[in-house]
Amino acid sequence: MIEIICKDELYTYDVYHITKAFFPEEKAAQRLDPKLDCAACVSLPGEGILRIPDEEGEIGKLRKYRVGFRLYQAYAKLTGRSLAWGLLTGVRPTKIAMQKIEEGMGKEAFVSWFCRDSLVSEKKAELAYEIAQRERKILRPLDYRNGYSLYVGIPFCPSVCSYCSFSSGAIADWEDCVDAYLDALCRELSYFGSVCGGRKLNTIYIGGGTPTTLTESQLERLLAQIDRTFSKEHLLEYTVEAGRPDSITEEKLRIIKDHGISRISINPQTMQQKTLDLIGRKHTTADIRRAYAQARDIGFDNINMDLIAGLPQETAADMEDTLSQIRRMGPDSLTVHSLAIKRASKMAQEQPRLMAQEVSDMIEIAQKVSKEMNLFPYYLYRQKNIAGNFENVGYAKVDKAGIYNILIMEEKQSILAAGAGACTKVLLKEPVTVPGSKKHRTATMMRVENVKDIPGYIARIDEMIERKEEWLWR
Repeated sequence: MIEIICKDELYTYDVYHITKAFFPEEKAAQRLDPKLDCAACVSLPGEGILRIPDEEGEIGKLRKYRVGFRLYQAYAKLTGRSLAWGLLTGVRPTKIAMQKIEEGMGKEAFVSWFCRDSLVSEKKAELAYEIAQRERKILRPLDYRNGYSLYVGIPFCPSVCSYCSFSSGAIADWEDCVDAYLDALCRELSYFGSVCGGRKLNTIYIGGGTPTTLTESQLERLLAQIDRTFSKEHLLEYTVEAGRPDSITEEKLRIIKDHGISRISINPQTMQQKTLDLIGRKHTTADIRRAYAQARDIGFDNINMDLIAGLPQETAADMEDTLSQIRRMGPDSLTVHSLAIKRASKMAQEQPRLMAQEVSDMIEIAQKVSKEMNLFPYYLYRQKNIAGNFENVGYAKVDKAGIYNILIMEEKQSILAAGAGACTKVLLKEPVTVPGSKKHRTATMMRVENVKDIPGYIARIDEMIERKEEWLWR
C-alpha cells in the first residue's frame, strides 16, 4: 500500500495520478496534512519515504505544476522509467495541441515545447499535433456558437462486461422498466427540442450501454421521437452504437437505416473467443462477422469497430490476430482503446496484472495495421487508470471520421445530453464563476449531469430538465 500525504488540496489530484501511473499495481491511500513541512510525502513499499519540497513563492497552477514536475523526476530516477504522456494527468492532450496551433505555433516548436514542458515523449507530442491539425479541418464546417450536438443514452446491455463501469445494466434485469425509461427520455428530448429553435443541430450520437438492446418497436419509437423533435437540415453526422452483435438483428439495422442514421458502431473489443468468454460478452466471433455483413448488405457505408488493448490474458500476438480478422472485414474507422480499469467495474476487484510493454506493443501493432488499411488517426483521449498510461485513438478513412467524437473531447460546441448518467455541456457566452467552487473557479463551459441510476432518472425527470433551464442558453 502506498501512503500519500499532501500539504494542500492543490496537489492531491496530480500527486495521486502521477503516483498511480508509475505504480499501477499498488493500492494508494491519500490524506491531507496542512502542517506538513513539504508539498507531498509518499511512502513507497520497499523504497522508504519520498519527500517533495513545496514551491514557496509560487502560487496557483505554477506552484502545482512545479511540484508535479519534481515528483515525476523523482519517480523516473527511482524506477528508471518514463511515461509516454509525461506529467499529463488530464484526458485531452489534443486540446492542448489545438490551443497552441490556434495561437500560431508550428509543429517543430510545439513538439519541442510539449516535450520540455510536460515531459511527453517526442512520438506522443507528434501524434497530438497531427491529430489536432486533422481535427481542425474536420470541425471547420461547424457553427460553434449557434450550433449544437445531441447525445442520447440507452443504459442497457445484453450483459455487463467485467471491465465496464458505465451506468448500464443487463437488459434482463431491467425489461420491466424500459418503456418507463423511454417515457422519461422522450420527455427530456421534447424539452431540448422546445429550447433549440433556430439553432443548428450538427451531430446526433445514440450511445450507452447498447442502444440495440431495445426491441424493434422500442427502437422505432425512440428514432421517431427524434425525427419529430429535431430538424436535420444542418445535420452532418448521425451515429448509433449498434455495439454488441448479440443485440443486432436485420430488422433493427433496417429501422436504423430507414431513419437516416449515417454511421454505426459494431464493437467486437477483441476477436479472441477465449477473451470474449472471460470478460462476460455473451457472443461469438462468428456473431461479429454476421452482424457486420448484415450491416454492409443493408447499405451502411460508415461502420466503426472498437478494440481494447490490454484485456486480461491477451498478448500482442492476440492483438495481431484480431487485427488480421478486422482487416478482412474492412471497417471505415477503428477505435483502439487502452484498457482503463475503473473502481466500479468487476475487473477492478479482480486486479489483473497489466504489462505496460505488452500494451505498448499492442498499440504499435494497431497503429501499423490501421495505416495499412488507410485509416488515419483523427481523435485521441486518455482516461484515469488506463493501462500503461497510454491513450485511446480513433483511426478513420479520410471522409469517415466521427465528428461527435472530436467534439466531446475538444469542447468547442454545446452538447445536449439526454438519459441516465448523461452529461450536458453548455458552451457559455461569457465565463462564469462555478457554483460552489471553493476557489471561485471560472468556466467557459458548464456541465449539467443527470442522475446515473435508472429508477432515479425515471422518477426525477422533471428535476433533470429543471437543472438545464438555468444554463440553456446563457
